[in-house]
Amino acid sequence: MLNYHIICGLASGLIVWYFKVMQMIFTESIQALQHALEIAFLMFWEIFWALVLGFGLSAAVQAVVSKKQMSRLLPDDSPRSLLTACGLGAASSSCSYAAVALTRSIIRKGADFTASMAFQLASTNLVIELGIIMIILLGWQFFAAELIGGFILVGIMAFLFHRFVSKDLIESAKKQANLGLVGKMEGHAEMDMSITDGPLLKRILSPKGITAISHYFIMDWLAIWKDIALGLLIAGALAAWVPNDFWLSFFLESHPLIAKLWGPLVGPIIAIFSFVCSIGNVPLAVVLWKGGISFGGVIAFIYADLVVLPILHIYYKYYGLKMAMRIFIIYYVSMVVAALIIEFLFQSFDLIPTIQNIPLSEMAIHFNYTTILNLIFGLVMIFFIIRFFKTGGPRMLRMMG
Repeated sequence: MLNYHIICGLASGLIVWYFKVMQMIFTESIQALQHALEIAFLMFWEIFWALVLGFGLSAAVQAVVSKKQMSRLLPDDSPRSLLTACGLGAASSSCSYAAVALTRSIIRKGADFTASMAFQLASTNLVIELGIIMIILLGWQFFAAELIGGFILVGIMAFLFHRFVSKDLIESAKKQANLGLVGKMEGHAEMDMSITDGPLLKRILSPKGITAISHYFIMDWLAIWKDIALGLLIAGALAAWVPNDFWLSFFLESHPLIAKLWGPLVGPIIAIFSFVCSIGNVPLAVVLWKGGISFGGVIAFIYADLVVLPILHIYYKYYGLKMAMRIFIIYYVSMVVAALIIEFLFQSFDLIPTIQNIPLSEMAIHFNYTTILNLIFGLVMIFFIIRFFKTGGPRMLRMMG
């Protein structure tokens, strides 16, 4: 009988202990999740007004720049065409998938392949909204590095395409492109509501211009809201859950020279497996910078939104396996080299920020300029949404699929 009571007591004690442990784990998990979501929301609060401003400016530019003209403006891979490609890319949507789809579209209409690849790079690295978000979350130095490095990136890419991609392979890729296999954001890439008649300001402020801006604005949000949300959630989780010591060790922070070389090499690899593209990778870049990745590593990571795994699969569908592999290798090498050049260039002018300890855990909502700007641009967003619904926006989206 005594043994029976002892066994029952031990069993009940173990059960109570088990449930207490599980309760503790559950409570800590909920608290950790809550902390990650809080950081993600606070980062979104910091950049909301900038997103609306950036998308609004981008929509205004798209409303007066015709996509039909792009293929005629990119006849070859000359420096003039490459600069034109950079300008057209900077004026387009920042959605990586839309950029890839639009690039194939202009290739099918006769644009030079290399110049089109330059346009594709510029579409996600030289756009207005990316610069604004980088200034807010990382600082003006990163925006300057992204901008200057973007032109270096395009130049290196064009040289490598000219040197290592044969005309036969390009012709084969064009034939594959003409098959019209479906990728993603095809409708977004094909839609053209641009207004080209009359003075610029009159076009923008006309009823048709405002309608076109509202449609481009909403379409851009619909195109990349998942990437923004995913980027913020992953950034919040990494900031809340991963110890800073891990990042410092992984990025070889104790070996400064090696770290400068390691950052640009590993930055794109992290981006490839993060599945986050467009401006959604900027919050992740904040966490990596806080964790100790080099200045050039941050730039290379942000460049790499065009080599994430889903987009690599689209390259395969659009251009075939051989060209998809060439695009990946050339893009990766170009990103690494451009980031290294930027690293040492900015170091020589003493422009690299020295403080990496961005206080993500100390972020909070206060009644300050951020709150005021969020309220103002929140009203702007509501105006565009109302305009979108009143002018047949939902019907247009259904037609685009």
